[in-house]
Amino acid sequence: MQLKIMPKKKRLPAGRVALILFLCQMISALEVPLDLVQPPTITQQSPKDYIIDPRENIVIQCEAKGKPPPSFSWTRNGTHFDIDKDPLVTMKPGSGTLTINIMSEGKAETYEGVYQCTARNERGAAISNNIVVRPSRSPLWTKEKLEPITLRNGQSLVLPCRPPLGLPPPIIFWMDNSFQRLPQSERVSQGLNGDLYFSNVLPEDTREDYICYARFNHTQTIQQKQPISVKVISVDELNDTIAANLSDTEFYSAKPNRERPPTFLTPEGNTSNKEELRGNVLSLECIAEGLPTPVIYWIKEDGTLPTNRTFYRNFKKTLQIIQVSEADSGNYQCIAKNALGAIHHTISVTVKAAPYWILAPQNLVLSPGEDGSLICRANGNPKPRISWLSNGVPIEIAPDDPSRKIDGDTIIFSNVQERSSAVYQCNASNEYGYLLANAFVNVLAEPPRILTSANTLYQVIANRPALLDCAFFGSPLPTIEWFKGAKGSALRDDIYVLHENGTLEIPVAQKDSTGTYTCVARNKLGMAKNEVHLEIKDPTRIIKQPEYAVVQRGSTVSFECKVKHDHTLTLTITWLKDNGELPSDGRFTVDKDHLEVADVRDSDGGAYTCVANTTLDMVSASAVLSVVDVPNPPFDLELTDQLDKSVQLSWTPGDDNNSPITKFIIEYEDAMHEAGLWRHQTEVSGMQTTAQLKLSPYVNYSFRVMAVNSLGRSLPSEPSEQYLTKAAEPDTNPTAVEGLGSEPDNLVITWKPLNGFESNGPGLQYKVSWLQKDGDDEWASVVVANVSKYIVSGTPTFVPYLIKVQALNDVGFAPEPAVVMGHSGEDLPMVAPGNVRVNVVNSTLAEVHWDPVPLKSIRGHLQGYRIYYWKAQEGSLKRNRRHIEKKILTFQGNKTHGMLPGLEPFSHYALNVRVVNGKGEGPASPDRVFNTPEGVPSAPSSLKIINPTLDSLTLEWDPPSRPNGILTEYTLKYQPINSTHELGPLVDLKIPANKTRWTLKNLNFSTRYKFYFYAQTAAGSGSQITEEAVTTVDEAMASRQVDIATQGWFIGLMCAVALLILILLIVCFIRRNKGGKYPVKEKEDAHADPEIQPMKEDDGTFGEYSDAEDHKPLKKGSRTPSDRTVKKEDSDDSLVDYGEGVNGQFNEDGSFIGQYSGKKEKEPAEGNESSEAPSPVNAMNSFV
Repeated sequence: MQLKIMPKKKRLPAGRVALILFLCQMISALEVPLDLVQPPTITQQSPKDYIIDPRENIVIQCEAKGKPPPSFSWTRNGTHFDIDKDPLVTMKPGSGTLTINIMSEGKAETYEGVYQCTARNERGAAISNNIVVRPSRSPLWTKEKLEPITLRNGQSLVLPCRPPLGLPPPIIFWMDNSFQRLPQSERVSQGLNGDLYFSNVLPEDTREDYICYARFNHTQTIQQKQPISVKVISVDELNDTIAANLSDTEFYSAKPNRERPPTFLTPEGNTSNKEELRGNVLSLECIAEGLPTPVIYWIKEDGTLPTNRTFYRNFKKTLQIIQVSEADSGNYQCIAKNALGAIHHTISVTVKAAPYWILAPQNLVLSPGEDGSLICRANGNPKPRISWLSNGVPIEIAPDDPSRKIDGDTIIFSNVQERSSAVYQCNASNEYGYLLANAFVNVLAEPPRILTSANTLYQVIANRPALLDCAFFGSPLPTIEWFKGAKGSALRDDIYVLHENGTLEIPVAQKDSTGTYTCVARNKLGMAKNEVHLEIKDPTRIIKQPEYAVVQRGSTVSFECKVKHDHTLTLTITWLKDNGELPSDGRFTVDKDHLEVADVRDSDGGAYTCVANTTLDMVSASAVLSVVDVPNPPFDLELTDQLDKSVQLSWTPGDDNNSPITKFIIEYEDAMHEAGLWRHQTEVSGMQTTAQLKLSPYVNYSFRVMAVNSLGRSLPSEPSEQYLTKAAEPDTNPTAVEGLGSEPDNLVITWKPLNGFESNGPGLQYKVSWLQKDGDDEWASVVVANVSKYIVSGTPTFVPYLIKVQALNDVGFAPEPAVVMGHSGEDLPMVAPGNVRVNVVNSTLAEVHWDPVPLKSIRGHLQGYRIYYWKAQEGSLKRNRRHIEKKILTFQGNKTHGMLPGLEPFSHYALNVRVVNGKGEGPASPDRVFNTPEGVPSAPSSLKIINPTLDSLTLEWDPPSRPNGILTEYTLKYQPINSTHELGPLVDLKIPANKTRWTLKNLNFSTRYKFYFYAQTAAGSGSQITEEAVTTVDEAMASRQVDIATQGWFIGLMCAVALLILILLIVCFIRRNKGGKYPVKEKEDAHADPEIQPMKEDDGTFGEYSDAEDHKPLKKGSRTPSDRTVKKEDSDDSLVDYGEGVNGQFNEDGSFIGQYSGKKEKEPAEGNESSEAPSPVNAMNSFV
């Protein structure tokens, strides 16, 4: 099946508009091949209005093509221009372009005129536009004398420019002598005509160098007007000038320039007219004077201003509409308004139009005998007149052609012949301009030819349109057919679109669209074909786009852009910032599919775009980088509403650096009292820019503000101006007022003074007042300087006083202060506690009672009672008092009893009690003595086992280091241990207390024994000491064993036994790994002697020190030293270890709240003591 060109209209989807425009351009660009005979065509020419630089050679362009190549001729001002007669004029070879050499000689004005070029060959003649050649002009200003201008403040003023007429018109601007542009505003501005308008003048407008400049761009020259001097005088200056020039009898006074409503400086009147050509820029201007300066507004009557084409210039005094059309005609109104009134001016706008094309004539190629037409349609305002020319000659006088018929804007051709070939010109003109178009009729008989290169390769991205070109020519016009593949597979009309220029369009190319396509062109004179190839490529896709990032200034950010593309195409990845190139900065690093920005700055914020390019397609993805940081400091701090105790602070926030400001922190500095120290004043919301601040009197304030966002706080702003508040009496009195005597006869009154900020004024002092409580005296007072202490002398000892301290300054007194209670100085107590009694609780604890001392005899604040106690020998209490080490316990408050813990059993003690106040201790009570009962002894100091024999062992020991009573006897327990560490039966033996050596007989030979040994008093058994020893081996039996060991049967039996033991060991090992209990431990626990277990009191209060290993048989590896002696380590335990340093405390019911002083004799740490020797911790726990 073949697809043929069908000249019918098709409705196409909107998405293909750009494609259709492209194809239309291709159609209009179809041309006759240059190797075929054809009339001339103008290809290049100079503009209609051609302004030249008179300092350079004149070049008038005229280029054309045709077959045979055309010849060129020129007319000037309507007559033939013979270039051969002018030596300064040359024509470019093979071209019609003229060059007029005026740089060597001649003047540009000589060649001013209207030029037209004609290109001619045997098939016809084409003509150019009328080219008006004019040299540019930049004339000087005419000399004029400009008088100085003097006017009153507030008057209006217009400074005329009136530049010389130039070609083209100059650009106007106002500057001073230093070539600095004069500032313009709503009050002062330049009009479209170049004049400088002042709505009202001010004294600062006075100057002598108002200069208007005209810049002629074509010749790059600037001309200037003479300077204009303007002097603006005030009313006072004017009155002084008038008074100086008038006699005393005359009177004149200039009145102040009053405010006035607006009036227009330009345009004049209430209405005006404006005419503009279609396509130009419409500029409307209204400038008004008045005081105050008027504001200009614009409206269009019966319509609205076009949104996208309307612009305001010159402070809204100029309204501009670009690309103006007939629809913009109408009435426009400008309104000038100030506080005293408003006026308006109506401008009637008419939009005319020079001719413009609706349908310009196109070249026409016909074969002999065919029909055709040339159409020339144009529009304008007024409507243009259409005229035809043939080969540059008006068609009315051109040679007659029977195949041609003129019908207004159309020439109809029928049954043309070769002689019908010609170039026709269409001229559309009105009073505003003209249009000229050349279009040829070329009669040819040519077989088809295809102009597209053979075997062209087209590469297209999948799912996009594919356009396969088949540019062709032939006369008559050939028909086009397309085939796919070598076998000519059919192209269906619903899949493919064939355009009139021969292009085959595949609207959505797929992978199966790949292949070879053949274009065939046919007419009655022959046939031509061409093959092209199509490849479909995978589209480029961004599979991981860069992501939005928010980073803090100074950090590093990375963007990732992963791209997938057709592997047969070359991929290029480019990164853009804000659609421009990346900054040429070493901080930007591009690596494969990553972009990294180091040390991020504020300027780095923006949109970063990854552009992936191949030769066929391009995709992009963007991400925004927001650079955040702590805010910039606020600025422009201003103090307003300044009152005695408040002020309003306002500020301008700094840049929030892309993180919203959440609050502002306000700090103040008191330059008078604490210069350089900034203190917190208040905080306000981040939405506020003002704060009402409460102030204190007599402070020289400066304020600063810091902004806070999610990243932190800004640097402080610059300090505000200083503000000194008025002095006032103090608002507060001193705090921490106390009255304590340092001596028995004084009262020291102290307080925390006010700081400078709290003083509220100069001359800060304090009024100190005191009154003895319950006395008959009146308040005594004294005023002291800014100190913090006052001493009242000659007071009774420890008497209560009422005290108050009031602040005052040069302005007045602070409010009445609060009264506090104090006491005069203390003295040592006079009386000792009486009726001291001691109750011994047990061998280590005693309870002491006493009667309280009367409060009056304490002569101070009762601190508590202190017990001194010490250990002494009976009968030597007084004799050795100096060498006795005493211990001290203090009981705070009004206590009448206390407990003495940590006493040594079976000891003689003495104690006394003293009362304590803030000054010190009172006299001691008479000494009271008491004895502690017996306790259980400590373990024997050592245990040795000597002289082992076959059946006996001898034990030697040292008595306990602390017997804690009278020893009554020793207890020895022992039991054998076999080779598997199993314990045998336990033997119990009592030994007299006076023995230190004992021999055990009738023991088993070569047997290990474990011994348990401890002492006893009447209070019970003490801690035990353990040891192990082995009896010796019999030599005869050993020799018999050696003889047996040499027998074979014995060796076999031993091997069997060894194997069984190995199996048992394996089983035991497995059981032990599975968590089984080791049997030796069970047996040790089973054979433990209940009599040597730890002993406790019946109430369970007292705990004991104990050594867990002392209650178990020694296991393998647990052996005595080589001298077979076991010694107990001494303990450093004392009551000091259980208190705060050297002090210990009891609770309020008389428990331990006292302190120890001095050192205590060290006691051994015992593994198993009886209940009568409790540890200090348990003793303390039992006191409550």
